[in-house]
Amino acid sequence: MELRRLGKSELKIAPLVLGGNVFGWTADEKTSFAILDAFVDGGFNAIDTADVYAAWTPAGAGASEKVIGAWLKQSGKRDKVVLATKFGMEMPEGKKGLSAAYMVEAVEASLTRLQTDRIDLYQSHRDDPDTPQEETAEAFDKLVKAGKVRAIGSSNFTAERLKSALEVSERGGYARYNSEQPLYNLYARQGFEGALQQTCIENEVGVIPFSGLASGFLTGKYRTEADLSKSPRGRGVKRMMDERGMAILAALDQVSAGKSASQAQVALAWVMAQPGLTGPIASATSLEQLDELMGSARMRLDAEDLALLDKASAA
Repeated sequence: MELRRLGKSELKIAPLVLGGNVFGWTADEKTSFAILDAFVDGGFNAIDTADVYAAWTPAGAGASEKVIGAWLKQSGKRDKVVLATKFGMEMPEGKKGLSAAYMVEAVEASLTRLQTDRIDLYQSHRDDPDTPQEETAEAFDKLVKAGKVRAIGSSNFTAERLKSALEVSERGGYARYNSEQPLYNLYARQGFEGALQQTCIENEVGVIPFSGLASGFLTGKYRTEADLSKSPRGRGVKRMMDERGMAILAALDQVSAGKSASQAQVALAWVMAQPGLTGPIASATSLEQLDELMGSARMRLDAEDLALLDKASAA
């Protein structure tokens, strides 16, 4: 399996990251364990989660980390994975942000739920304009020096704020963001392409975008209003069923037919082929879905395929 270096860090990951947002939500513990085992046994290594997953369910915030922690303890595969989690989104009791004091509290809670002594990639889940970037950078640096965190990353940052954070870390001699996790897929291109993508490339910041399949829309299973009831996430894709969305699906149909691949595999392979990308994040709720996703890392799109997809998805 090809491994890609994450930014300037020592971390190397396969070009597909397993999203943990479904663990404890649409994938129960038994299913989650099976998916995690199959993912690692298939030659992949990066798993991404967050402390806030799955706050929107009865299981509550921390559910995903608890499932992953239980799996790590049972499987004994901690040394085979690059474990990534995030903090900063609002948790119970209104806890949120990137302050130094809260970071210390949040990382200890995540380490406990994950049943590990270290987090390979600890990420700011979103920017916090109310906390000075130097305070956040210094706090991250202390975690790295203490061995509790190996590398740090950002998520949902603008190009300006990411560049500013990198400059703060350089001036202070602190650990720097080695990854950015933006929303990016064939349908959602504008937020990343341009300034943010260029900033990441110029500063050697790895990119592990979330929602690589646009909440399932790019799998091709949502094409009519009647299809929206196929899964709990169906309601969220209705807005993508516009003229541009249908054009993207048509292009995916054409390329997938020529490659004898699924639309999901083509959609993820397109992300993997973009400049500066380390690997997209995608989640699975069954072994069948996982097998399909893993196939995306083993295929290559030619220039004609990429041009067709680029044209159909252009904003």
